[in-house]
Amino acid sequence: MFNAITSLFKQLLDGQDLGKHPTSNPNLAIASLLCEVAGADHQIGDAEKTAKKDLLVRLLGISEQESKALLSNAEEKVKESASLYDFTSQLRELSQETRFELIKAMWEVAHADGDIDPLEDAVIRKAAELLYVDHSEFIRAKLSVTGE
Repeated sequence: MFNAITSLFKQLLDGQDLGKHPTSNPNLAIASLLCEVAGADHQIGDAEKTAKKDLLVRLLGISEQESKALLSNAEEKVKESASLYDFTSQLRELSQETRFELIKAMWEVAHADGDIDPLEDAVIRKAAELLYVDHSEFIRAKLSVTGE
C-alpha cells in the first residue's frame, strides 16, 4: 500500500494527468461492464455467459474466439477493479448512440436468464449515470430488451 501511495505522489510531482488511462482499452472496458452486470447477483448462468459472448461479437465485430479471450481478460479486470468508474471513464468519448447500445447490451445480459435482479439493475443504473446516459434513454434501453 505504501508503494501505491508513493507512486501516486510521484505521478503528481511529475505532473502526470491521473485522469488519463495510458493503457486504455475500450473493448476490454465494455467486456468488463458486461461481466460486472452478469456477476452482480452472484449467479452467472449459461444464458448470461452466452449473451456476453454473443453481444461482444455483435457490438465489437470480433470473432467468437476473440470474444472468449476478451471476456477472460475482463473477468480478471473486474476482480482487480475498485469500481465501475475504472471502466466507464474509458468510454465517455464514445458517441451517445454507442453508449446507449452499451447500456442496452447490459440490459440484455441482465435479462438473459429471464429475470432482472435488483443488483443487476443497480449496476446498469450506475453505469448509465457514469456514462452520461439520460435516464429516459436508460429506461428506453430497458424497455427495448424486456418488451414491457
